[in-house]
Amino acid sequence: METRKKLRAMLKERGCIIAPGVYDALSAFAAQTAGMDAVVMGGYGVSASRLAKPDIGILTMTEMAQQLKMITDAVSIPVIADGDTGYGNELNVARTVKEYEQAGASAILLEDQEFPKRCGHMEGKRVIPAEEHVLKLKAALSARTDPDLVIIARCDARGPLGLDEAIRRGHMYLETGVDMLFIEAPQTVDELRRIGQEFRGANLVANMIEGGKTPDLDAKTLAQLGYKLVFWPCTAPYVTAKNLIGVFRALKEDGTTQRVRHMMLSFTEFNSLLNLGTLNPSAVEKIGCR
Repeated sequence: METRKKLRAMLKERGCIIAPGVYDALSAFAAQTAGMDAVVMGGYGVSASRLAKPDIGILTMTEMAQQLKMITDAVSIPVIADGDTGYGNELNVARTVKEYEQAGASAILLEDQEFPKRCGHMEGKRVIPAEEHVLKLKAALSARTDPDLVIIARCDARGPLGLDEAIRRGHMYLETGVDMLFIEAPQTVDELRRIGQEFRGANLVANMIEGGKTPDLDAKTLAQLGYKLVFWPCTAPYVTAKNLIGVFRALKEDGTTQRVRHMMLSFTEFNSLLNLGTLNPSAVEKIGCR
């Protein structure tokens, strides 16, 4: 797929790739419209969107693959997909990679948490032995059919086992031949810097969650620390939830949305955003939106 080649090319360029988190076709399309070069479909946003539940391992692989397909169909930029733990052992990981690849993912990240997993910035995480995750990563590499599909090894050991263990695992994971390394939830700038130094030359991932455990740094600073790809995975659901509650509260209080129109697109603006004018005229006539 061309989007996979796009991501591979971006990994070779200077600077840091900014990838906001998206959870459905509309949020992905909004990111592309805003000029983003890539997006990440994270379990945090999808769990909130589909279930109104926190990211604690409730979603199934099938639900995530379905959501991924809708997102990749809506945009022409690379979509990085959260594969969580692979939803089981090496056989499950292989199936997850195949399903995500068929759904159009440009990259897949796989983490070393026990199942059911938790959001990487939550308390109470537990990880599997590093040797087990090595087997999972090898299964993922063997399962992909498109060599341009990027496999990202994620390590969640910093919280439960400390940074030294996370770094030890990171070296083990890179030795499998994965394309990128993601050590989740470092807790200080010094920790971010140390990871960048330990894995100099590797393609590193950082994760910026507003109010999370990792210091909130900008992409330029993270690039200087050695990071190539930076996620902002929770921005969209946080913005959406806050603004929907505000608009609905105003509607309840006022009986109209006039007070909050500045927070909304108009009917015409929204139709234009979704390229209504390019649809088949007869189809537009039928849905009454001329």
